Amino acid sequence: MAAITRRTLLALTGAAVAADPVSADVRPSPNLQALIAAHEAAYAGFYRVFNQAGSSKYDRERADKDEQEALMAVCSYPAISRNDRWAKARYLLAIEARGELDLEEHTRAILHSMMPS
Repeated sequence: MAAITRRTLLALTGAAVAADPVSADVRPSPNLQALIAAHEAAYAGFYRVFNQAGSSKYDRERADKDEQEALMAVCSYPAISRNDRWAKARYLLAIEARGELDLEEHTRAILHSMMPS
């Protein structure tokens, strides 16, 4: 029997919810907006594949990998402006609230993104 991960369990039980959208009064940079939109799309695809009847193991693994890569891109983004820092923090806090910001790689990427280039 294949191991059931926390992410798989969340997808199968419908516990996954959309992250809080960035507040309208905060205007993150177009680059950060694009990364967040890409992650939201990858997460929606991940959720859809896991709930699709007949999806293959390969489809589920690919959707999981795509979503993780998109999340790592948000975590790694060097938010320089105040609006970017606020939008990134708010978005990642929403991701963390649903229990999906739990890998060491996430923390490492966030910390590295805070260091000056």
